[in-house]
Amino acid sequence: MAKVLMKGNEAVGKAAIEAGCRYFFGYPITPQSEVPEYLSNELPKVGGTFVQAESEVAAINMVYGAAAAGARVLTSSSSPGLALKQEGIGYISNASLPAVIINMMRGGPGLGTIQPGQADYNQSVKGGSNGDYHNVVLAPASVQEAVDMIMEGFDIADIYRIPVIILADGLIGQMMEPVEFNYVPRAGLKEKDWALRGNRTGERNVCKNLVIDPDDCEAWNHDHFKTYVEVEANEQAWEEFMMDDAEYAFVSYGTASRVVRTAIGYLRAAGYKVGMLRPKTLWPFPQKGFDKFNDQIKMYLDVEMSMGQMVPDVAYACNDKNKVVFHGRTGGNVPSVDEIVEFGKEIMGGDK
Repeated sequence: MAKVLMKGNEAVGKAAIEAGCRYFFGYPITPQSEVPEYLSNELPKVGGTFVQAESEVAAINMVYGAAAAGARVLTSSSSPGLALKQEGIGYISNASLPAVIINMMRGGPGLGTIQPGQADYNQSVKGGSNGDYHNVVLAPASVQEAVDMIMEGFDIADIYRIPVIILADGLIGQMMEPVEFNYVPRAGLKEKDWALRGNRTGERNVCKNLVIDPDDCEAWNHDHFKTYVEVEANEQAWEEFMMDDAEYAFVSYGTASRVVRTAIGYLRAAGYKVGMLRPKTLWPFPQKGFDKFNDQIKMYLDVEMSMGQMVPDVAYACNDKNKVVFHGRTGGNVPSVDEIVEFGKEIMGGDK
C-alpha cells in the first residue's frame, strides 16, 4: 500500500478503522480533537457508530458497555480528560474487557497547557484508578508507529482481555508524516465467547465487577495477575539505537526520543560511545532490553518531557539507582538538541 501524508490524530483514527474498530465514544479536547472529528466522518461510512458523549465520564462508560458486548471500541482524550476517565478504566480492567484508549498528552497538572507533555506516565503506567491492576501502555515515537501500535493494540487487548493505552504526546498527534496502513491480525485471536450477546444458547454470560467477599476478591486479583505475568513475558518491546559499542545509554520515549536520536549523532561525531534504549512498551517496561546491556553501560541518561516520572523504572531495570541521571523539560516545553548534547557531555565528561 502506498504511503499517504496524514496528521497523527487523523492517522490513528484511520488505523483504528482498518483494525476493525466500529465504535468510538469520546469528547473533544486539544490537542486530540481531530481524532473524534475524523471518526465522526469516517466511522459511519463503514457501518460504525460515533458518539460525542456529554462528558469524558460518560464516554468511558459507553466504552465499558461496547467492550462487554464484544465490540472493538476506541476512545481518545488528552491529559485532564484521561484523569476523568480513570474510574471507568479501572472498571473495564477489573471486568477483563478489551478496549483501546488514546492519550495525546499535554502539559500539566490540571488543565495545564495545550502544548505537548509526558507527565501522564505515572497516571497510565502506575495506574490512575484504585486497586491492583495494570493496563498495557504503548509509546509511539512517530505517526507511523502510532498507526502500527493502534492496530497492534486492538489485538493485544483482545488476546489478553485488557485495556491498552496508546500514550503519545500532542506533538505526535499534530505533526504530519507519511504513513501506510497494513493491518495483519495476530495469530491467537479467538472468538469472543465471553461477550454479553444475549441468552442465545440457554446460558448467559456475566460481566462482573463487584466482588464482596474478601477471599473471593483476593482470588479475583490473583487471576488478573496471572494474565499480567503472561503479558510481561510476551509483550515487552524496545528499540536499540547505536547500542552495540555504547558505554553510555540515553533512555527516552515518544517525541523526546526523537530529539535524543539527533543529539546522539552529534555526540558520536565528537567521539562519545553513546546509544539509546527506547521503551516502546511502558508497561510492561522492557526489562529484557536492559538486561542485555546493564553490564556494559556506565550510566543511563533519562530524558523526558516531565519531572522524571520514568526514572524509578529505569533505576529498577538497571539494578542501580546511582547509574541513572535525569534531564527533563515540562509544562509543554520540548527539549532541544543542543541542551541534550550539553547534558550528555556533562555526564560523560572525557569518556570518549
